[in-house]
Amino acid sequence: MADLAPPPGAPMAPPASTPASPGHDPVRPLAFLALAELLAMTLWFSATAVLPALEKAWALSATGSAWLTAAVQAGFVVGALASAALNLPDVMPARRMMALSATAGAAVNLALAWGVSSIGPALVLRFLTGVCLAGVYPPAMKVAAGHVSGRGRGLAIGILVGALTLGSATPHLVVGLLDAGRIPYRLVLTISSILAALSAILVSRFVTDGPFAPRPAPFDPRQVRQVLRDKAVLLANLGYFGHMWELYAMWTWLAVFLAAALGPAEPVAARLLAFACIGVAGSAGCVLAGFLADRIGRTTVTIAAMAVSGACCLASPWAYAAPVWALCAFGLVWGLSVIADSAQFSASVTELAAPAYMGTALALQTSLGFALTMVTIWTLPLLAAEAGWQFVFVALAPGPLLGCLAMAALRRRPEAVRLAAGRR
Repeated sequence: MADLAPPPGAPMAPPASTPASPGHDPVRPLAFLALAELLAMTLWFSATAVLPALEKAWALSATGSAWLTAAVQAGFVVGALASAALNLPDVMPARRMMALSATAGAAVNLALAWGVSSIGPALVLRFLTGVCLAGVYPPAMKVAAGHVSGRGRGLAIGILVGALTLGSATPHLVVGLLDAGRIPYRLVLTISSILAALSAILVSRFVTDGPFAPRPAPFDPRQVRQVLRDKAVLLANLGYFGHMWELYAMWTWLAVFLAAALGPAEPVAARLLAFACIGVAGSAGCVLAGFLADRIGRTTVTIAAMAVSGACCLASPWAYAAPVWALCAFGLVWGLSVIADSAQFSASVTELAAPAYMGTALALQTSLGFALTMVTIWTLPLLAAEAGWQFVFVALAPGPLLGCLAMAALRRRPEAVRLAAGRR
């Protein structure tokens, strides 16, 4: 097929190092794209921020609260898988898919705010919210890739993931600064829906297709199989899976780990420190890693980031018992390194996969990666019940190790010359 990537081992020159066509300035559309991503992804975390209020209003059990949190993750996985199977990010213009998905997500979230008052319908709506967000995140990465090629693409997608990271940490800030049990949950959910609708407007009005954006492609059901059979893309995905084994479990349970380490007298401090580690340090790590990966190589930066975050997994029992200043420093280093590599796996896929079907490859990567996160998110509390929170994060260390091995193998393959304009 003409649209498929060249076979492994085929000779090819590295792409040009210039990031854009003459006269094209990607800064403005990418800035609006990152803002739109941040606004849309508030849908994911809006219910988390007001979970204490929902627990009181709906008399939720601990199990119900956990399912309410997990439903959006499950919906994202199903939505992204379906999107990949149908080639939606490639058949449909990516910006249109983003705008429609953000609008649908806003409507579903608004229905949660004003149309239900029990856990059953809420689970359905949160699942549908995740499905909608699967139409926002992978297409956004494809739009970003269309504005920058070679040197610069890692930074562009890094900024996008940094916006997602900052949004991921927002519930910790909300809970840390406010009494989450007293927040009017309908107001918070309504505001989140308004922000998502604004995201759709920004994408439609201010985000353009870049000079490297491929044209819409015809539906081809063979593309998912082709992505899975491409050895270079597979290695990039294995690196991503190792990264995801660690990432969301760390994000989900870091505040609990910090609260247990600091003691019951410091719940607010634990939440604020979690926000600093995940949101502030994490978003900075995404941008810094993107800048470096474009200059010294994708595999170099991802291996370095996973080596640091994996070491943090192993050092977490020591940090738990360390003085407060050491615990804070540890958390900031881990928060920066655990997400720093994320965008570079996606950037690698945009450079290794068939250009016409890069949206399908990105959707498949994220769907399988997010499915894997559900294993560790649910497993860690079970381990904590047996061993205590001091030791549970050690179980995440095999993920970064696998990721390092996969990216080292990718570095040795001839297709790696396509990464970051020849910077492996």
